[in-house]
Amino acid sequence: MDLAKIREYGNIEFLARQMVEGFITGLHKSPFHGFSVEFAEHRLYNTGESTRHIDWKVFAKSEKLFTKRYEEETNLRCHLLIDTSSSMYYPEKNQGKITFSVMAAAAIAHMVQKQKDAVSLTTFSNEIELQTPTKSTPSHIHKIFLDLDNLLHKPKPNRKTGVSDVIHEIAEKIHKRSLVIIFSDMFDNILESETLFSALQHLKHNLHEVVIFHVTDKKTESEFAFDERPYEFIDLESNEKVRLNPSQVKAAYQETINNFYHELKLKCGQYKIDFVEADINEGFDHILSSYLVKRTKMK
Repeated sequence: MDLAKIREYGNIEFLARQMVEGFITGLHKSPFHGFSVEFAEHRLYNTGESTRHIDWKVFAKSEKLFTKRYEEETNLRCHLLIDTSSSMYYPEKNQGKITFSVMAAAAIAHMVQKQKDAVSLTTFSNEIELQTPTKSTPSHIHKIFLDLDNLLHKPKPNRKTGVSDVIHEIAEKIHKRSLVIIFSDMFDNILESETLFSALQHLKHNLHEVVIFHVTDKKTESEFAFDERPYEFIDLESNEKVRLNPSQVKAAYQETINNFYHELKLKCGQYKIDFVEADINEGFDHILSSYLVKRTKMK
């Protein structure tokens, strides 16, 4: 899905529904066709449980036993956190990282709704900017789609990242065991990484399950794949500018950034946090499959 076209089209709710339906169709045609996706209002009947809630109309059509699911069966609370600091509006041509994050969060919100679970949306830079309640009603989900749509069309802000402080604050606010999903480039003072690790540990100490989608434009931000000519590089959060040829700094840049990401992945592994590379140029299927795997493990 072209990120620039997402911004032009703008109907987040429709696009999320189309994306999820296409993903599920592909899932059933793929080698993962046996993967159980319990959507809608039914689940397979388990031998020995009460037959009171079996849907006999579905049985007449499919010859399979399904039981009806009810709103009060909601047992997952999913908190979607989107980093909205200035660095997330890179690359400038399509504001790719924030567009990707908004669309991925919308698709997950749609999946959460279809599974009758509860969801909230939080946007943050160096502080929390928006935080919705955690509900599963259709009107609430629709409001989240409107919030995501508004975020997509806001002009680029001038805000620094504060992932560590926000995660600490979120950990204190969430009282029930939940699934916390973070969309961020994690550019939060990489020279002081211990503060970030402390915040992630805080979430896990409070018994939450955590997935970090590390949103990057891999070609330029990790591989530093620029043509060999003079560029003016601009720090999107401080507006500091430097003019140079990429080869002058490539080795040092890659060493610093790779060391940070290696340490971050290592810490996430130690804390049992799912760390998922989310290259904005590779589409959304691995985002949705990562969510489904985590959701299944939490049943």
